[in-house]
Amino acid sequence: MGIITRDTTEMVQRFDVGPRMSEMAVHNGVCYLAGQVAADGSQDVRGQVRQVLAAIDALLARAGTDKTRILRCQIFLADLADFAAMNEVWEAWVVPGHTPPRATVQAALARPEWKVEMVVTAAL
Repeated sequence: MGIITRDTTEMVQRFDVGPRMSEMAVHNGVCYLAGQVAADGSQDVRGQVRQVLAAIDALLARAGTDKTRILRCQIFLADLADFAAMNEVWEAWVVPGHTPPRATVQAALARPEWKVEMVVTAAL
């Protein structure tokens, strides 16, 4: 029987670890963000999307990467009637030529004031 060793490059680094979840994990050159929602749920969908994208920018920066390295984004909208408004803010934020694969679905979010939640995976 051989000796099993663990390469330290396979370590998982977690950020803002709580009892239920972490805000972000980094493993093997990939950054995984938890679902990001607006801190101020009183804003309209455009305002909430701006808040979510700012949170994504901040988390990616902490990991040493940025939005040009996003591998995929999953977007959850409470109301698909907000799709055009969400896209308006999204398109102003993404970098031309670096638009990631993306899916947008309608979903009941955990709090009634939340209009959007985004989950991002990015390369370091």
